[in-house]
Order: sequence, then C-alpha cells, then structure tokens
Amino acid sequence: METPLFLEERSLVKRYSGPWPLLINTLFIAVLFYISWWIFQDPRGIMRMYTPFEGYMWCRWLLVIMIWIAYVFDFWPFSRTWLKNTHPVLKGVIFTTLTVVLFTVLLKGFFETVLGELAIAYFSPRRLTELGLIEFYAIEYSAQAILMFAAIASWLSPAWVVAAENAPWQNLKQPIKGFTVLMFTFFLSFIVYFVAFHSHMAILFDPWQEFTAITPPWWESFADTVHGNFNIAWIMCCTVIVWMHETIWERYPFSMIERPWLRRTASFMGIIAIAVALSFFLYYAQELAWGEAIRGTRRDESPDWRWLHVGELAIFWLVPTLFMHFYLNNGVNRFSKPVNILFRTLISIAAAVVLYYVYYKTAHLFLGTQKGFSHPQQFPMVPMIWLVNVMLVNYWFMDGWPGWRLSREGEVVKTAHGVHEKSVLTPAFYRGVIGGTLGGVVFYFALVYLLPAMTNALRIY
Repeated sequence: METPLFLEERSLVKRYSGPWPLLINTLFIAVLFYISWWIFQDPRGIMRMYTPFEGYMWCRWLLVIMIWIAYVFDFWPFSRTWLKNTHPVLKGVIFTTLTVVLFTVLLKGFFETVLGELAIAYFSPRRLTELGLIEFYAIEYSAQAILMFAAIASWLSPAWVVAAENAPWQNLKQPIKGFTVLMFTFFLSFIVYFVAFHSHMAILFDPWQEFTAITPPWWESFADTVHGNFNIAWIMCCTVIVWMHETIWERYPFSMIERPWLRRTASFMGIIAIAVALSFFLYYAQELAWGEAIRGTRRDESPDWRWLHVGELAIFWLVPTLFMHFYLNNGVNRFSKPVNILFRTLISIAAAVVLYYVYYKTAHLFLGTQKGFSHPQQFPMVPMIWLVNVMLVNYWFMDGWPGWRLSREGEVVKTAHGVHEKSVLTPAFYRGVIGGTLGGVVFYFALVYLLPAMTNALRIY
C-alpha cells in the first residue's frame, strides 16, 4: 500500500477567525516576494539576476527542487514527527536553504561541469566565453539551455506523482521510491530536451550546428518559426495543467476511472492533450486579438514571441489557481464536484485576466522590468514563477504560517486525498456531460467572437 504524502496527510487550521488568516498571509507573501525580488532579481537591486535568463533559470530550478523535496521524496530524510513538531519558520528556513544548496550543486556540478566541460559546450559559460562569446551572452545562452531542461522537469516530475501515481514503484519505501522516480523522470526529461530544445540551441550559433542537431528543427514547418518557444508554449501549459489537475480540479474526471493502469495512463496523457490544445488555442487567441503573425518581424507580431506569450499566459493562470487552492480552500465547495470545478476554473481565469492587465500596467514601476508589452527585457514568467516559489515555501514548507497551523490530534479530521473515487453514473451524470459539452462548444464560439472586442477594451500597450 502506497504511503500518502505528508502534504496529503496534514490538516491545516486557521490561527485566527474570519478573513484575518487570508489577509495576514497575503501581506506576508507580498512582503517576502518583494524583499527577495529586490535582493536577488531586480535590475536595480543587489544581485540583479533578472538578465532575464539567468534569473529565470534560478526560478525554474528552485521550483523543480521544491517539487522533488515535497512530492518526489516526501520530505525524506525528515521524519513525520519532526515535520509535525518543528516550528514552521525553522522548517521554512531549513527547506529553502536545502533547495538552494541542492540546486547550486546541480548547477555547478552537473550542468556546468559534467555536461558543459565534458560533453556539450553551451551548458558552460566558461566554454562559450573561450569560444568567442562575450560574457553576457555566454551566461545567457547557458542559462537558457539549463532553464529549458528545468521547464520539462517541472512538468514531468509532478506529473508522474499525481497522474501516474508513482507507478510501478508506488509501494516502494523512501528514499528508494524517490530516487527511482527522480531518475526515471530525469531520463524522460533528457529525451524531451534533446527532441524539443537541442535544435534551438544549435541555431543560436553562426553557422548553425547542423552536424550536431537537426536544423532547421522539426517544428519549423507548422509552428512558423525555428525558435524553441514553440515547445516552451506547450510544455509550460503541461506544467500548469498538472497543477490544475492536482489542485482545483481535484484530479477529476480521471479519478473516476476504476482500473488503475487506465486511470494513470488517461491522466498522464490527458494532461498533455489538454495542454497542447490550450497552447494552440492561446496562440489562435492572439491571432484574433492582434492579427495574423508575420514571420520575420519582431516582438508581438512575430510567431516566436507569440509562442512564448502562450507560456506566459498559462503562468498568469497558475498564480491565482494556486492562491485559491492554498488560501481559499479551492474557493467554491457548495455544489457537486463538476459544478465546483467549473466555477473554480472560471474564477481563476477571470483572476488571471486581472493579474495580466495589472502586471503589464504596473510591473515596470515596482519590479524593475521594462515598460512595454513585448519588450525583450519584459519576461513576466520570471516574477510570476518567483511568486509561485514564495507561495510554495509558505504553504509546503511553513504549513501556511502565520495564518494557518498544523491541527492537533483530534482537532480536525481530514479526508485523505484519494487517487480514485467510485462514482455512480446516474442519468443526471449523463445529462450533465451532454449539457457541459454543449455549453463548452457555445462558450468557445462566443469567446472567439468576443475576443477582438475584449482585447480592444483592455488594451495595455
């Protein structure tokens, strides 16, 4: 029998009544985000890592390491007793420090030394500098390659836990299970990386490195660009859909499938299918809003920028989704599960639109980013993922402190997060499926019809 994750076992209760926990944690997260952004990322701050690729690379890998700690290794080697009895601030400091140390070792030891010095030059800034690149571009090219690997790992690592349910190793004990899942998903990430991004790195150099990579890449004919942003788009959508599936969607509807192998396969492949469909729709939405992309142009008219913007749009959706799950108990819980999920999804989309608008109107004032909608130095995935990381530190590592705390024994009974729930397929269920399908079709065509007018009404550039 597979042991539930600590995050699934624990029960959090409010320290204060009313809206105070939500308000306190929102303020705490905002302060922690801004202070850490100023120290590490802000171009006007201390370390100035927002270049933007070096800062983005750190954002993505810190996210991956936190997923490994909490989901893949289930906080091993720390015991359940220690996790329950240690002060949340101390836990936050220890696990955040461990995250940074592990990534520093991975960055310097594996990517820059093993791969960069012994195998592939573009993983090593030193090698690229020796080959003639100026230091800035050497760091940016290397960081870009390493962060692209992280983008894949941030999708596959949690996907194998929450969709494939750690199969076929779900009954192993830690740390054997953790290392097995880590090595397997790392192997899959390598395959996806070389298929999806190695060709992109090869065309960054003049002449194109045609003896070491397929140039032009395989996606050029239908993505209308040789840029790897096409793959960034659907992979970022995969990352977001994994967490939609795990949080506000409560693993529904795949959790209804009783046969384990079919449920796991459907969940894993279903996430990919939804993500790919989402990425193409978000690209199409930009065509409706701004007109057809023109290959050879720059910024918001070019296909490569629009594929990148697909990933950015997805991340804007992830932030309010996680906030709703962490601090609002998923927001809507009074109706049937499908109706709850529908309302949660619509609310999270509306919140993402507001966040998107506010970000582009104000980010240059307090984050040090460039003013403008499609400026090369305007990379909203960096602050958005940095904010996600801060929320994960607070919710995963600190048990929601200061607004929440772990419940005491007997205080709250928490239902374990099951991977399967038996559902009775009543006539009402089938009516709901038919009604939902028809409603979805109507909503799609209405959205397509209204998008140009909506975009003009919310013009941000």
